[in-house]
Amino acid sequence: QVQLVESGGGLVQAGDSLRLSCAASGDTFSDYAMGWFRQAPGKEREFVALIRGSGSATYYADSVKGRFTISRDNAKNTVYLQLNSLKPDDTAVYYCAGDRWVPTLASGTPGSWGQGTQVTVSS
Repeated sequence: QVQLVESGGGLVQAGDSLRLSCAASGDTFSDYAMGWFRQAPGKEREFVALIRGSGSATYYADSVKGRFTISRDNAKNTVYLQLNSLKPDDTAVYYCAGDRWVPTLASGTPGSWGQGTQVTVSS
């Protein structure tokens, strides 16, 4: 399994943008579907976005569709999440995740998780 390290979180105001990055190591990155999940205080972890290993397809939660964009650079072993038009409800710890199988990743049980990065959106 790949090892994952996120970066890019922070404190922003509503309407602002952020870009999260997740650097992978330890295996062939392009073999892995990659995704982002988030967990707000007192809530369960939820799916945010997913991208196939080739980058040929992306999937989003309805709550972020049109505002967030997932992308990847297989030459840099990195996956990104661009967060635009941020809302206070987007406040959460954002986790990068990866798995060779899209259904496993989408179900929230991937083989690899990052340590998480905090995103806080003030109103």
